Amino acid sequence: MPIQRLLDDEMPTGDAIALVLEQAGIDTVFGISGGHTGHVFTALSKRQNSIRTVLVREESLGAVMAETYGRLTGRPGVLLGQGPWVLGNGLLGTIEALLSSSPMLLLTDLSDTPAFSLHAPYQSGTGEYGNWDARTAFRGVTKEVFPALDPASAVHGTQLAIKHALAGQRGPVAVLYSIAALAGRVGPGTMPRLYPTGAYLPGALPRASEAAVADAAEALARAARPVIVAGNGVRIAQAFEPLRALAESAGIPVVSTPSGKSVMAETHPLALGVFGTFGLEAANACVQEADCVLIVGSKLTASDTARENPALLDPERQTFIQIDVEPRNLSWTFPVEHPLLGEAGTVMEQLREALGRRRDAAAGLARVAALRRAHGYFDGPERAAGGSPVAPQRIIAALNEALPENGLVTCDAGENRIFMTHDFQSKRAGSFLQAAGAGPMGYAIPSAIAAKIVHPDRPVVAVCGDGGFAMTMNGLMTALENDVPIVTLILNNHALGWSKHSRGDFATRFDEFDHAAMARAMGCRGIKVTAPDELDTALHEALHEASTAGVPTVIDVETSLATAFSDVVSPLAR
Repeated sequence: MPIQRLLDDEMPTGDAIALVLEQAGIDTVFGISGGHTGHVFTALSKRQNSIRTVLVREESLGAVMAETYGRLTGRPGVLLGQGPWVLGNGLLGTIEALLSSSPMLLLTDLSDTPAFSLHAPYQSGTGEYGNWDARTAFRGVTKEVFPALDPASAVHGTQLAIKHALAGQRGPVAVLYSIAALAGRVGPGTMPRLYPTGAYLPGALPRASEAAVADAAEALARAARPVIVAGNGVRIAQAFEPLRALAESAGIPVVSTPSGKSVMAETHPLALGVFGTFGLEAANACVQEADCVLIVGSKLTASDTARENPALLDPERQTFIQIDVEPRNLSWTFPVEHPLLGEAGTVMEQLREALGRRRDAAAGLARVAALRRAHGYFDGPERAAGGSPVAPQRIIAALNEALPENGLVTCDAGENRIFMTHDFQSKRAGSFLQAAGAGPMGYAIPSAIAAKIVHPDRPVVAVCGDGGFAMTMNGLMTALENDVPIVTLILNNHALGWSKHSRGDFATRFDEFDHAAMARAMGCRGIKVTAPDELDTALHEALHEASTAGVPTVIDVETSLATAFSDVVSPLAR
């Protein structure tokens, strides 16, 4: 088709930016109006049938929602708002997007006052003496920054931001609009010329070299005990099905990194759960004995590798194959004999075709079954613990039992997330989200809201501690206002559990608060649980209420401090 112009008629810049988002398939924007961005909010008011605008109560909530939207959909999540506060408050989700490679757009402004730019105007981020420097500040936490100082640059810069957020290793990109850009107009005669957004979207997914794939397939075919290490890159690429198909056709066990948890359902007969510092014994044993390790979409952090313990991963005794879309990630932590540069799903399909039927698929199933029998697999006795306050493992077991197969869980940071990583068994690929890139507290509730917006027909549960709940309980106001019935499960131990178990009581203990009563005061349903036998009823009622009455529910569980994160640290990392 011949290239055409973006616009047939002249329109305000904000309207053209909204058109660009629509053409990119972005159907939700999160934010809070401020500064000059009201021009874009006004434009979005005209596109409510195609783009949902979610007004948040604070920018950190919107940033996490945008990050989660990007991670779940593969399209850039959008945070829209005023420059100083998109940066200052929105860092929580922005840094997570950067470290977890989630596509994200920060559409914000310079808050500039052009005639007075040299006189230290209020809030201005243009960088002159007396002002703050928005370009430099955003550059430190994003993949790229596009300043837009005129109407054409505002539209084209938005298109380029979408392109860069999706290209290669994905991540957050900022567009900094000046008042002159947003207050102007664009049309068919605008120079530089503006073209439809489709040309800026990624094309065919990158394939690895056929020769390199053939060599890697030969290494896998020769291996006696191969294993697949699946990371968050599988989720970002939406490559759940290619991972499952490769594992099943070749009979290769699958373990995941913490950030990759649930990229393959942990109920699958070839799955062994999370490996590494907080991994399951069966998963770590499988990696330890492996002679060939296929790493898909993982940077292999120190936590993933139990501080690079050679008893777990060792390039001197194991053959490494690594798939990554970013060349700088290949042979980063360890030297890799078979680096495969390309998109995770595409390259796994190439590998499956190259392998053919050269492996005995039944042998892999037998290996996994034997490892589960020898080391246990989501079946520890603490899952049935009695007593009050309630043991974390007992809470997680009850959640596992109550949550249907299509349920989706988001996790906060801190000790509660470690317990969830170790003890929660995902039932479907892509059903578990955690902020394992940056690890910020205050992630679970806004992430759950975004997940429920993306998947309105699936039950969504946010799991957090009382510390994380206190940070973002205002997100429940957004859930109420937008009819987003999430369930929030609080592991309430009246402490910062990780910090307390690391260094003691000082500055780690909280007073007792009734979070269920707080939830009821907002208009949510609130349930207080003090004993194990109350858990099952509370969870089933909350999930039923969310699906029928459409009301968010908070379950506040008095949680024991007797179990510490150190109790689930692998001996390999001690």
